[in-house]
Amino acid sequence: MASRDRSFKRIASLTEIPDGGSKRIDVGGRPVGLYRRGNEVFAIDDVCTHEEAYLSEGEFDPDALEVECPLHGSRFCVRTGAVRILPATKPVSRYEVVVEGDGVSIALDPARE
Repeated sequence: MASRDRSFKRIASLTEIPDGGSKRIDVGGRPVGLYRRGNEVFAIDDVCTHEEAYLSEGEFDPDALEVECPLHGSRFCVRTGAVRILPATKPVSRYEVVVEGDGVSIALDPARE
C-alpha cells in the first residue's frame, strides 16, 4: 500500500515491462531498474554499488526476485535492494511502486527503512 505522504509519478504501463524481465527508466536524473513478476513490479537504483554497471542489463531471476550485475556477478534483491552475493557489499536503494490497472507509478524518492 502506498504511503499517503509520498509523491508518486506514473512512469510506465505494465505492458511496457516484460513479464519476468526488466526496464530502465529515469527518475529525477537517477537511473532506476523496474523488474516485473506477473502483476508485481519492483524498483531499485539501477547502478551496481560495486562497479558502475546497469543492473537492468543483467540477468533477472523472477522466482528468486534477484538481479545479477552483468560485470562481476553481484546479486541484489529487487524487493529490498539488499546484496545477496558478493563482491558488492552495499545495498542499492529501493523505490515504492504502485500498480493500478495497467499504470505503474513510482515514489519520487527512495524508500527509507
